[in-house]
Amino acid sequence: MKKRFAFLSHLDLNLYLFRTPIMKELLKKGHKVYAICPKGDKNKALKDIGCEVINYAIDRKGLNPFSEKKSIDNIYHAIKNLKIDVLHTFTAKPNIYGTFAAKKAGIPIVLNLVEGLGSFYINNSMKNIIVRNIMERLYKKAFKLSDGCVFVNTSDPDYMLKKHIIKKEKVKIIKSVGIDTQKFSMDNYSQAILLDIRKKLSLENKTVVLMVARAIWDKGIKEYYEAANSLKAKYSDIEFLLVGGTDEGNHSCASTEFLQNGVVKWLGHRDDIVDITAISDIYVLPSYREGLPATLMEASSMSKPLVTTNTFGCKDVVEDGMNGFLVPVRNSNILAEKIEILFKDKDLRVEMGKKALQKAQNEFDVRKIVEQYMEYYETFI
Repeated sequence: MKKRFAFLSHLDLNLYLFRTPIMKELLKKGHKVYAICPKGDKNKALKDIGCEVINYAIDRKGLNPFSEKKSIDNIYHAIKNLKIDVLHTFTAKPNIYGTFAAKKAGIPIVLNLVEGLGSFYINNSMKNIIVRNIMERLYKKAFKLSDGCVFVNTSDPDYMLKKHIIKKEKVKIIKSVGIDTQKFSMDNYSQAILLDIRKKLSLENKTVVLMVARAIWDKGIKEYYEAANSLKAKYSDIEFLLVGGTDEGNHSCASTEFLQNGVVKWLGHRDDIVDITAISDIYVLPSYREGLPATLMEASSMSKPLVTTNTFGCKDVVEDGMNGFLVPVRNSNILAEKIEILFKDKDLRVEMGKKALQKAQNEFDVRKIVEQYMEYYETFI
């Protein structure tokens, strides 16, 4: 029987980048699909794949959810007449507000997705503690109303279960939203193509260490630069790259002055991430906390050995000593040690890269992830 599915986010880009494969599969099966989001650059792209786009207004940056009844009302008015069978919500505010609005609108099945608990869980400042307390109380109310919640890693649901925010029977773990392992594949690159990319970046005869992330401190930028400084003082044939733009509105944004200090070759925002990942030898992400980082999965799919932090999300991609190394958060010395081990041992890089590829294909391939979502929806409809 054909159903009406709706996907609710506070950003149309979120739906376009991360939900498109699931939406396409539902459309292929003959279901009606709504994309419910604010107006944005990706509204047309969502329509082009076959979704009906319904807009609503929300303040994405407001920190006092109790004062945002208007956002709940906006969502309610957007969905009340659509006769939706299944509403799937994404990110904190849509998860909470969308669940409240959906139940008011009489939608029979409401599912949430938590991709990570966010920056408010990185440190224990007074502001973060207050916001966390508010969010957790609201999440507890929302989870009582919703029918289930997908988590992308194992650590976040463990945390919420221990705090009695959600019941175990409502937890579903589907690791990531999936990556295209055919796109992120070294099979697409000949040695001649790789050499040409290296030449354009002046990286001939270098062992390339790569980090792809927004240039914010919470991603471990400081530790990455410190590790680079330590190793470049010892070896002339190692190069560190950072790909990612600044996020000026983020309190954790690194300064341009710091990023351009010469220790790391900062390339800023790039649209050729696949090419740059292809010519890298070691992939690094010393983040303080993640949901499930797509960049680690993409590098894994491209047979790269990984060095990342033993923290939420990251440790779901890397098995220490198997496809890479896990290091403590905020520890540039151990980060440098593990990078150095891989730098000095090409055979180990190759072996870990093979295992990284196997893990990516087995666990993170988008086609397998979409299958898991279809099976999950079937349990409700």
